[in-house]
Amino acid sequence: MKIGLITLEKRAAPSPIMAVMVPVVSVFMALLVGAIFLKITGREPLPIYFEMFSRAFGTRYGLSETIVKSIPLMLAGLGVAVAFRMQLWNIGGEGQLFMGAFAATWVALSFPDQAAYLLLPLMFFAGCAGGAVWGLLPAIPRAYMGVNEIITTLMLNYVAILWVEYLVYGPWKDPHGYNFPLTAKFTAGAILPTMGDSRIHAGLLFGLTIAVVLWVVFNRTKWGYEVRVIGDSPGAARFAGMNIPRNILVVMAVSGAICGLAGMAEVSGLMHRLQPGFSPGYGYTAIIIAWLAKLNPLAIVLVAFLFGGLQVGGYIVQTTGVPATMVAMLQGSVLFFILGGDILLRYRLRWRRSPDSGAPGKGVGA
Repeated sequence: MKIGLITLEKRAAPSPIMAVMVPVVSVFMALLVGAIFLKITGREPLPIYFEMFSRAFGTRYGLSETIVKSIPLMLAGLGVAVAFRMQLWNIGGEGQLFMGAFAATWVALSFPDQAAYLLLPLMFFAGCAGGAVWGLLPAIPRAYMGVNEIITTLMLNYVAILWVEYLVYGPWKDPHGYNFPLTAKFTAGAILPTMGDSRIHAGLLFGLTIAVVLWVVFNRTKWGYEVRVIGDSPGAARFAGMNIPRNILVVMAVSGAICGLAGMAEVSGLMHRLQPGFSPGYGYTAIIIAWLAKLNPLAIVLVAFLFGGLQVGGYIVQTTGVPATMVAMLQGSVLFFILGGDILLRYRLRWRRSPDSGAPGKGVGA
């Protein structure tokens, strides 16, 4: 008996139902994988999951901390989604976030006596500029020499992280910081306002505003249409007279600027100083968030909120002996299942029998 071959056949149009189901099933499967891991290690998954989500979303303090955690995830997710829209694989959100934090900190330390109405806008634009420059560095060779941006953006993450570490261990180290590697604390004018007595800061407004603006840009403007066309078919875009190199530069600069703003919001709104490891991988988690949201700016807000709750819940259950790495494992599992589901969204599996079998191929997942 001969065994048929499995091939992938591109769908004419993705199924709307599958487009909704893939993210939902991806999250469910990731939780299932986490449950299996917990069970293997002798823990009961349902009580742990209940503790995680009830404490992260069911209490006033947990909800506020979830929103705080969602702010950098939201901004970084929106940033990388801009590049992904044009199929530019910006894996450098983490480095752009660090450079935005660096540039904003430079402003805060250089002009400590300025009033907030001057200092905060300067920090805002400096954070965006720092991220934009870091996004342009890989964009230039990509636009004019075809250099793969995945490698260059990823490598620049480490350059940015080590640069910040050099500063906080060296020239910017607070002489009154008891030898800890951190800068002096920002003055009052360099700190973003917060909501009541919570730690929710104005970075939330940045994220929500940018999400709405990007939705309008991508769905209602000529430039947004150009970005989509270039991403889907560079040949057709070139034939239509669209300037592909220029759009690569603009898209990567905008992508980096929004990621840089995430760094500015984190040091100004939460840390109030620059220190090593202030980001536990927000730029990398943003990639998962952007894909889970299908690059929809409004959906990114919701997914970032859910992932913020996942991180807060992960910290909470550490008190029960559950390792914090479980959260990272769940995030990785989500990305794994999203990528697998995306293949089924774009393609259908088809059995192709050998020529002498006399039976036609049969599609799966139509």
